[in-house]
Amino acid sequence: MTTPLLEVQHLTKTFGRGSAQAIAVQDVSFTLAEGGALGIVGESGSGKTTTARMVIGLERPTGGRILFRGEDRTQPARGARRLRERGRNIQIVFQDPYTSLDRRQRIGDCLAEVVAVHFKVGRDETKRRVRELGQLVGLDDRQLAALPKSLSGGQRQRVAIARALAAEPEILILDEAVSALDVSIQAQILNLLSDIREKRGVSYLFISHDLAVIRQATDDTIVMRHGAVVEHGPTADVLDNPQDPYTRLLRDSVPREGWEPASITARR
Repeated sequence: MTTPLLEVQHLTKTFGRGSAQAIAVQDVSFTLAEGGALGIVGESGSGKTTTARMVIGLERPTGGRILFRGEDRTQPARGARRLRERGRNIQIVFQDPYTSLDRRQRIGDCLAEVVAVHFKVGRDETKRRVRELGQLVGLDDRQLAALPKSLSGGQRQRVAIARALAAEPEILILDEAVSALDVSIQAQILNLLSDIREKRGVSYLFISHDLAVIRQATDDTIVMRHGAVVEHGPTADVLDNPQDPYTRLLRDSVPREGWEPASITARR
């Protein structure tokens, strides 16, 4: 039996103590296959972002295990080398790239900095990798030489994706990564991510409240409510034939049938 790339077992996270204790995530389990794409969907406060933060190591679980290629990553890494290795294996792209970019640093320098942290390569090789990353996400030399304020929201999200990919991760977590963009730009970014997945073999963990994004971008989906998984299965089955009343409520709350804007489906 093939070991999953990522396996989350009975993950739990509580905040506070005693009567003030709040359960953010409760007994969440799922797997992510190599080259796969898993969606985690739910309303605000459902626990999906807390789950993602535990997977990447920004939050420590209260209980359960997180296995990457069979290695238990629930406990903190020991030593700088192991910490860098963990950081390289799993990267995250947040909703608002502008707040996570240094406004005084040019885009190419931002990407070069990540390459330098994770790989011992010379100046010429670093420049080559930066240019290759720019080409991969659709940024030209002029945009690589620009400051973040000179770029549009969609271009800044491309920078955020390139920066995450600069570490050559095996898993990319996308936490509401297209929710701040208008529909046409969302479509471009989702198509870009599909191309990158095909070219690089990177696996995706999509965190979203948007069913159109989940349908477009993922193979399998888990639905979370109040910190717990209420439904799990192939994305098409979950969205087309939901078994849990909460999933049906999410689906029925979408303004129109099909959920997918024409600009997203047009490329299929």
